Amino acid sequence: MLEAVRTSINPKVIDCPNPSTGKTTIDAVARDGIAVRARARVTVRSNLNRFVGGATEETIIARVGEGIITSIGSSTSYKDVLENPDRISRTVLEKGLDTGTAFEILSVDIADIDIADNIGAKLQAEQAEADKVVAQAKAEMRRAAAVATEQEMKARTQEMQAKVVEAEAQVPLAMAEAFRSGNLGVMDYMRMKNIQSDTAMRDSIAEPPSSTQQP
Repeated sequence: MLEAVRTSINPKVIDCPNPSTGKTTIDAVARDGIAVRARARVTVRSNLNRFVGGATEETIIARVGEGIITSIGSSTSYKDVLENPDRISRTVLEKGLDTGTAFEILSVDIADIDIADNIGAKLQAEQAEADKVVAQAKAEMRRAAAVATEQEMKARTQEMQAKVVEAEAQVPLAMAEAFRSGNLGVMDYMRMKNIQSDTAMRDSIAEPPSSTQQP
């Protein structure tokens, strides 16, 4: 009670955040993605009418910290925060953060403010890296599909070649059967052989001479 009476006469300055918690700044991100670090000093005076049952200094510190984060987060750019730190103070004071506490907030002064990390740029870089990984995965899938298609076409080609070889193997059998059944005579066979020989000769004549052949 003695401390409350003293503080009602001589206002008290509270650091926000409280250094005893190990945290020295309040970090928030403006809408342009730039993080800002801030430190405030809150001048309070005990309100004896609300002292009994009223919230403590920790409540004031927490509420002011939330107000600073909200104010920075609603700023369009970090430049607005750096150029107008008093706007944060006004925003915090207008919220009536001392309601229900044992204190009356007289002022909120931004003691220090600085730029932290470019959170927006980091997020964009991470998103770009993720997009690159996805694109590489899709490209690999397309490459694998192309290889599979190529292998399938080779298999089909070999299958067709096997069928051709099988069909060619049936020709001598068919000719032998034709001989036995009388549908193919010796003269017919000789004419067919002569035609094959003529065709082979014409093919050999039509082929261009190789570079190793002498004129």
